[in-house]
Amino acid sequence: MSPELIVLALVVVTALAFDFTNGFHDTANAMATSIATKALKPKTAVTLSAILNLVGAFLSVEVALTVTNAVVNIQDANGAPRPELIGDGGMALLMIILAGLVGAVVWNLLTWLLGLPSSSSHALFGGLIGATMAGLGASGVKWAGDGTKLDGVVGKVVLPGLMSPLIAIAVATVGTWLVYRITQGVADKYREGGFRWGQIGSASLVSLAHGTNDAQKTMGVITLALIATGIHTDLESVPFWVKLACAVFIALGTYLGGWRIIRTLGKGLVEISSPQGMAAESSSAAVILASSQMGFALSTTHVATGSILGAGVGKRGAKVNWSVAARMLMAWAITLPSAGLVGAAVWFVGNAIGGLLGAIVIFLILLAASAWMYLRSLKNRIDHRNVNDDWVEEVTERQLPDQPIVEPKRKSRIRSKA
Repeated sequence: MSPELIVLALVVVTALAFDFTNGFHDTANAMATSIATKALKPKTAVTLSAILNLVGAFLSVEVALTVTNAVVNIQDANGAPRPELIGDGGMALLMIILAGLVGAVVWNLLTWLLGLPSSSSHALFGGLIGATMAGLGASGVKWAGDGTKLDGVVGKVVLPGLMSPLIAIAVATVGTWLVYRITQGVADKYREGGFRWGQIGSASLVSLAHGTNDAQKTMGVITLALIATGIHTDLESVPFWVKLACAVFIALGTYLGGWRIIRTLGKGLVEISSPQGMAAESSSAAVILASSQMGFALSTTHVATGSILGAGVGKRGAKVNWSVAARMLMAWAITLPSAGLVGAAVWFVGNAIGGLLGAIVIFLILLAASAWMYLRSLKNRIDHRNVNDDWVEEVTERQLPDQPIVEPKRKSRIRSKA
């Protein structure tokens, strides 16, 4: 087997690993509110979400084609493949893709460890952009299209990333206000019970939408790698086996749960009720599905979080944990550049070593970082059994030498680090 094919195999494995982390990192987007309001039992929720993610992955390829064509400038001004990328078996482009994927996976695992619902999509694009700039310079990134339509990183990634959470907040705020306005006078126990059934439907729709948008991003990356080696040449299609593999891996990741982030979104941001949950989920589904059909590779995490914030703002007297919201916003702001820095750093390491050995070293760096974060997670385990325990902020105070240390009262056995 040639070195290029071995590196291609490493890229495919790493891409599917990213797809898997995307699944458990983003399960909260669809199911956090349904689990928090007890509309669904935790294990039932992630099982349903996994099935619908699997189905959703086959509904469209618009986002996959965006990833294939909108990040790396793989063509010259005349539309021909760039020889410095596609030549020599595509090794140059494969190394860029591999390094970018490592940046994305490392950032996904780190934010999962911290319980922060950051964007898997922006981690992926950040990793790819960082590795591309390291390997080809700024001109290697397709920043914008020809000016006649929204295209490139700016049009397909940055603008949707900025606008989608704002739209989701607005839609969820209005939706929540309308829900409580329409059901004014209905006893709380009947209102909660009825909307829990509604939540099952709205959460299912978000899961379907998530598969339609997020599973395709990995499809686009693997297709780009196949184009690099010449195995696949059509820029407007995705091989069926790529669709199937990505659908299965994102579903498996979703079934695993990602309980840390489910807990943060479901319990740490807003103490949410069933009407709020249904309004938030419906808003998320509408925004994600509309964007998927237009090929916008937006962050489903940003949309879901924006919807939950909107549901909190839309209910009079609801309490929003703004300190948790501020940490989320900070994570959002640094996700793309942080993943980009990791992708660039890993590319420099691989390039310094060179060839197949460099790619293997990059892969080993990923394995080492992943193992370290998994072992760290075992010190503070969160799963389906304690995901709904009361939320308690971890308090850190600097005490003067003559002051007694006062421990905050704990409501649960979990010390949140989100």
